Amino acid sequence: SGNFSTAGLRFQVGANEGQSVSITFGSMRASALGISGASVSQAISITSAGAAESAISKIDEAIETVSGERSKYGAMQNRLEHTTNNLRTAGENLQAAESRIRDADMAKEVINFSKNQILIQSGVAMLSQANSSPSSVLSLLQ
Repeated sequence: SGNFSTAGLRFQVGANEGQSVSITFGSMRASALGISGASVSQAISITSAGAAESAISKIDEAIETVSGERSKYGAMQNRLEHTTNNLRTAGENLQAAESRIRDADMAKEVINFSKNQILIQSGVAMLSQANSSPSSVLSLLQ
């Protein structure tokens, strides 16, 4: 047993407001399909040729209704699967973009580090030259 509601479901399928999909459920009860009565034999009677034709007609209508609902649910399932795949792809793209941003920052820092290393080495070399020049002049004067 259980409770049946035709209110339906609403799925949030995107990051933004309004990106949702709703699905409603048609009633598949025998009474909604036109094939119920106090008993099955009263709803679908085959006691005469006319009654049998009427029963076949009711059953055909019920099958058509059920098939229509099934195709609606199948289409919704395909739509949700497509949306799932799109969201998965969007997530992967977002992750790749974040990775590129982080990698770009790392490359910039490596360049800055190399530049600073070169400046330090140049400064040390200039100090060495500056310190060696006075001692060279003094040695010449002696």
